[in-house]
Amino acid sequence: MKLGAMRPCRLPPAIAAAALAAAALLVLFRASPYGLAYPRAGVQPGPPLVARGPGSPPSFAYWISGTGGEGRRVLRLLRAVYHPRNQYLLHLDAGASRDERTELAAAARDEAAWREFTNVDVVGESYAVDRTGSSVLAAALHGAAVLLRIGADWDWFVTLSSWDYPLVTQDDLFYAFSSVPRHLNFIDHTSNLGWKEHERFEKLIVDASLYMDKNTQPFPATETRQMPEAFKIFTGSPWVILSRNFTEHCVHGWDNLPRRLLMYFANAAYSMESYFQTVICSSSDFRNTTVNGDLRYFVWDDPPGLEPRILDETHFDNMVNSSAAFARRFAEDAPVLKRVDDELLNRSSAQLVPGVWCRNLGEKQGGGDVKACSKWGDINVVRPGRAGERLRRFMSEIIHIRGCTVTAAS
Repeated sequence: MKLGAMRPCRLPPAIAAAALAAAALLVLFRASPYGLAYPRAGVQPGPPLVARGPGSPPSFAYWISGTGGEGRRVLRLLRAVYHPRNQYLLHLDAGASRDERTELAAAARDEAAWREFTNVDVVGESYAVDRTGSSVLAAALHGAAVLLRIGADWDWFVTLSSWDYPLVTQDDLFYAFSSVPRHLNFIDHTSNLGWKEHERFEKLIVDASLYMDKNTQPFPATETRQMPEAFKIFTGSPWVILSRNFTEHCVHGWDNLPRRLLMYFANAAYSMESYFQTVICSSSDFRNTTVNGDLRYFVWDDPPGLEPRILDETHFDNMVNSSAAFARRFAEDAPVLKRVDDELLNRSSAQLVPGVWCRNLGEKQGGGDVKACSKWGDINVVRPGRAGERLRRFMSEIIHIRGCTVTAAS
């Protein structure tokens, strides 16, 4: 991707950094309903109580992001990862029109379960995002801040995009994560920067999406900088599963490290691939809670490009055997997604994933399967399948090696 394709009036890097910090922290001071198109104001909580604590299943806060034309993809992904125990925040960036956000908010009331349990929200305000710059990091921190405010008890923050899809049910995920301490963070990371040292961190960019109304490509600044001495940069996958404690640390920052690094990465390309890695590996409180893996399945070209390959049915067996919880990237309505629905999730593309929590979903009635939940079961009971057992075994293997190892440059 060419960074010099558009050159609006430049902001000095320090000003761009301040804009990122303001965008990330503004939500903490915003009055209810936090810019949500579908807030819970005036809506009564769902009838079943969600059990919390060490003896109960964990829960997740999902930030699901997309852009213009991806509302249907976001909804399909939401249905595939939905469970009443979780919290969901959907976001369409400035590439989507106001009508698209309105339609997404209306769709978030379509399912009886979503109305009953009031755990699906949509960001109603439009702001620009570019995944190659720091505006996508600001968006993720905004999503984390909102989810912390509206969901009091979730255990892990999960970032997904409309190009992602689960390979396990939520019952499988609950079962696997119930076997690990809830302070652990699953972040793919390395200190071996290679070519990224010069291209990502010594070179500076200005992310115009921080101050433009429309999604805008970053452009290179004339300045360069030396590598930092006060901290070691780590990089890795932009897709993370973060503990609630670490998410709170990144948003609220009881020491100054998250803010210092936020300012630094404001002018780094692909800052979403380095910010959380560097914060956690630079923190004595959290570095030993780090598991080096994001539980995602990707396929890269050789040499790798900026994005992994589009997955199809030729990748299905490898996906299943990978013990990953999620995979990317998928084309919209790709045949392999139907196979995942049929063979791994036991759902049609238009329904939620069956479970104990929904008593009637999937039952035979009137010559066909029931497509929507209307009878609630115990949402604190999970029934994992073989995928849950496989994921649990895999996680039990990888969690024993924790921390951030500084590797020698190759």
